[in-house]
Amino acid sequence: MKKYLVVLLLSVFSISVIAQSSKNNPTKTKQTAQTLAKAAYKAHGGEKFKKMKTLSILGDVDVTVSSFNQAFPATFATVFSGDKYLLEINSQFANFRQSFDGEKTYTSPERGFSLPPINRLGPFLLQRLGDEGFVVSDLPKKKKYGFRITSPEGYYSDFYIDKKTNQIKGYDASYLFNGREVTTTVEIDKLEDRDGVIIPTKYAQRFEFGQMTVYAKFKAKEVKINQEVSDNVFSAE
Repeated sequence: MKKYLVVLLLSVFSISVIAQSSKNNPTKTKQTAQTLAKAAYKAHGGEKFKKMKTLSILGDVDVTVSSFNQAFPATFATVFSGDKYLLEINSQFANFRQSFDGEKTYTSPERGFSLPPINRLGPFLLQRLGDEGFVVSDLPKKKKYGFRITSPEGYYSDFYIDKKTNQIKGYDASYLFNGREVTTTVEIDKLEDRDGVIIPTKYAQRFEFGQMTVYAKFKAKEVKINQEVSDNVFSAE
């Protein structure tokens, strides 16, 4: 009887020690997607990021298309104002422009490929954290350290964050757009502070459009936030 009592006491003591150890060691506590998203939100500027009204980025980009396996240099411009946006890429070989004026999307050339709404991709989804219809959830199993944000329209980004800084180091997504499956992957090489807002300024992005793959390496040269942007920027050319 004494033997069984000793074993029972040892078992209770062991369970108590393990529980106390887990309690005192937060690294063993599973972090929820919501916790990770809030940490990333704070790491990118928090309320300053949330309240950012406009963002304009100009820079260089090297583009490679699967049908022509050689990078060609180009310039790019991205402009955001609320839900309005512009993405423009210009080179001596080809030009691409897509914009959204708050009601309608314009793409040039018209018979070229279209992108999913870029205000529903990547870091700008993080800016909508807490807004109605923007859902934070766990990453699918076997993925990296991070979380998923899905927009009301069903577009999502799977964010991967740095465990030390909580900043986004990459993201990817896959969805149907205009009846075509689009997959995109982004790896961020450099982030910079602009008035307290942390902006990606050097990154590589890969788009899979079924039989065509586009790979682009972006490098920002000029970044402006909260400066006035004319609505004409987002209209058709």
